[in-house]
Amino acid sequence: MLAARGVLQIGDLFASFPGGIAQGIIWGIMALGVYITFRMLDIADMTVDGTFTTGGVITVMLIIGGKSPWVAMLIASAAGLCAGLVTGILHTKLGIPAILAGILTQFALYSINLAIMGFSANKAINVSQYPLAISSRFIAPAILCGIVMALLFITLLYWYFGTEHGSAMRATGNNPEMAKAQGININAMKIIGLALSNAVVAFSGGLMAQYQGFADINMGRGSIVIGLAAVIIGEVIGDALMGKYKNFAGRLSFVVIGGILYYLVVCIVLWLHLNSNMLKLFTAVIVAIFLAVPYLQSQQKASFKKAMKQSLKEEKPHGNA
Repeated sequence: MLAARGVLQIGDLFASFPGGIAQGIIWGIMALGVYITFRMLDIADMTVDGTFTTGGVITVMLIIGGKSPWVAMLIASAAGLCAGLVTGILHTKLGIPAILAGILTQFALYSINLAIMGFSANKAINVSQYPLAISSRFIAPAILCGIVMALLFITLLYWYFGTEHGSAMRATGNNPEMAKAQGININAMKIIGLALSNAVVAFSGGLMAQYQGFADINMGRGSIVIGLAAVIIGEVIGDALMGKYKNFAGRLSFVVIGGILYYLVVCIVLWLHLNSNMLKLFTAVIVAIFLAVPYLQSQQKASFKKAMKQSLKEEKPHGNA
């Protein structure tokens, strides 16, 4: 009966992969923004759930208003940057914990995003009517556009974090007290990092809105979890394949690859005709598994070393005898 319904038709699965890759690249770009705060600053920034939507709604409304999609996405990125600044100021200047500051900004963005769309829950754009940069109707060009954008962001982030300013931001995340002792303004670094992160996220939201042909008030819900999934999956796969040979550019590249792998898993879930409402549960399980893998590996290594030391201690008396 399952075969009759086409659930196990492997051809259908492979046919869905190109679209999954296109969307995975977009989510991978979004994950690059999450990587900045999560890995560079050690902050789980909840703002991204709002700024992803902000990027989408601003891009759609500007395209409808006659703007070029690229200009629209740049303006959307600027709006995302401003939202990140707000979160950073709430956290550093007003003493609000980072996660709560992100929630407050995200909460405010819900109303702002609605207002941008004229208090409509969604706005549609058609590739036949508007010159979109990317569309699900044309998968191959969409994949190519996504790859070019991903490479551009990887190059820019690789360059920036190699500069003195970018290195100061990395030092802030690694050891805030030491960075402060070195004369680095850690509050300024946090604000800039949050702003940069949300600018990237908003740009990816603009890409996603064009790809799917509409902006929706809930399109960013759960973005932080998907971004974390992409980051964690990319890191685990990158460590397994390249290990100590993986440089910073490799880390950024595997974040995008993690987004692709995540969305291919989504394609498999949909191919199995599982309830799409369960996707968030599957995402949570995937993230939990990949978060646990490095910890379990470290525990295993520690246990192995401990066992080795214990065995050496037990052998020493026999050797002396």
